Amino acid sequence: VLCLAGEDEQSTEMAARWEDEKVTEAASDGFVAIKIDTKSEACLQFSQIYPVVCVPSSFFIGDNGIPLEVIAGSVSVEELVTRIHKVKQMHTGKGRPLENGSQASAPCPSSQPDGAPESAEPRAGACDSPEAAVPETTASSAGNDEANSGQANQEATNSVDEQANDAQPVNDLTLKVERQTFDFVLKFRLTKRLEERREEKRKEEEQKEIKKEIERRKTGKEMLEYKRRQEEELTKRMLEERNREKAEERAARERIRQQIAMDRAERAARFAKSKEEAEAAKAAALQAKQAEIEARKEAAQRERSAIARIQFRLPDGSSFTNQFPSEARLEEARQFAAQTVGNTYGNFSLATMFPRREFTKEDYGKKLLELELAPSASVVLLPAGRPATAVVQASGSDLWKFLGTILYPLLAVWRFISNFLFTSPPPSQPSVRSAHQQDHSAPSTSGSMEQSRQAVRKRVVEKRGEDFKKEGKIYRLRTQDDGEDENNTWNGNSTQQM
Repeated sequence: VLCLAGEDEQSTEMAARWEDEKVTEAASDGFVAIKIDTKSEACLQFSQIYPVVCVPSSFFIGDNGIPLEVIAGSVSVEELVTRIHKVKQMHTGKGRPLENGSQASAPCPSSQPDGAPESAEPRAGACDSPEAAVPETTASSAGNDEANSGQANQEATNSVDEQANDAQPVNDLTLKVERQTFDFVLKFRLTKRLEERREEKRKEEEQKEIKKEIERRKTGKEMLEYKRRQEEELTKRMLEERNREKAEERAARERIRQQIAMDRAERAARFAKSKEEAEAAKAAALQAKQAEIEARKEAAQRERSAIARIQFRLPDGSSFTNQFPSEARLEEARQFAAQTVGNTYGNFSLATMFPRREFTKEDYGKKLLELELAPSASVVLLPAGRPATAVVQASGSDLWKFLGTILYPLLAVWRFISNFLFTSPPPSQPSVRSAHQQDHSAPSTSGSMEQSRQAVRKRVVEKRGEDFKKEGKIYRLRTQDDGEDENNTWNGNSTQQM
């Protein structure tokens, strides 16, 4: 028993009917009750299988899933009890075998949903003819007692007639329910088949769409690949065309050079008829070579003269270096020195020691290249009022002067005493001379040490032989062009005298 109930008054009344004592007593045996709300998902699923006409509704469903009775709306307690007893009789007649012949004829209306239309008429005919059950009943009674066979036959006939008359409405109702159930099942199967067809069609459409998308992507990829190949071929053709044009241009230039060389050779052969003309041509070639060498030297000199490296020497002996463009003014170098030194020396001027030259205000507006300060030069900072000769002095000169002032009287006394004590004057003169030389050579000790170092370096250079050439602290092999560079004269600021 399945009850569909909502929230209206009829559903409430029908629920109260089912809770009545009489109804509960009538449905206490052989019934399983299920209550479903109309707003639940279970009601939706149930309505897809069994048609729901109205709410509330009560379905009496048998073991085979066929509705035996359907109550639509709300009914009274007496009618509900009557319906329950009727369903009990229908269920008992269909599902259980009976002892007598009348009960055995009851299961004939039961059938499966698929074969209901074909078996409906034979079963109805079997139930309508009571004579079919008579032979079995009379045969059984004849076996028990031959004497009472007539009376038993009469009683069996009467009982069969009564039961047949009672079962006639039940069979008609069962056939009607079976027809309705068959129609419903048929509609359900058709609906299910249509839904399956729709699902298959939808899946086919999806497969077609997927195939179309795959084909579209494949076509797009092929188009992109085709365009890429076309672009690569076009680029390759352009490169080949460009290389061919370059090769043709090089070949044309080479032909022109060869033609020019041949013309020059013919012209030289035409005009060099005599020895003097040949020597003149050789001299011209030599001059051209020398001019080319000089041009190369000038170009190299210009390249080296693009940057001027200036060393600023301070009065205290320290120095700092900076690079300037060769086209820069001397005023820029002076401003840089002023920024670096600050107000340590006050107002100062610039000068060079080799050659000795002090720059004036007019020189500050000139370029470093014009003042021969490129590519490198050494500039001295002269404070105001100090001569150029007093700029660089030995750091230990004051100490030697102080020692000389102290030792000179002692040496004088020693000479005076030695003149009286020792009669041989020759030895004293060298000693006095040596002392005097020491007295005067002490301030120049650093200069003599430097000269000795230079002498050692010269001897090392002479020992290296004529195959090496010195450039600063680097020695390299000599070439044919080194002789010309050695014969040139250079200034103290590394500029060549022309």
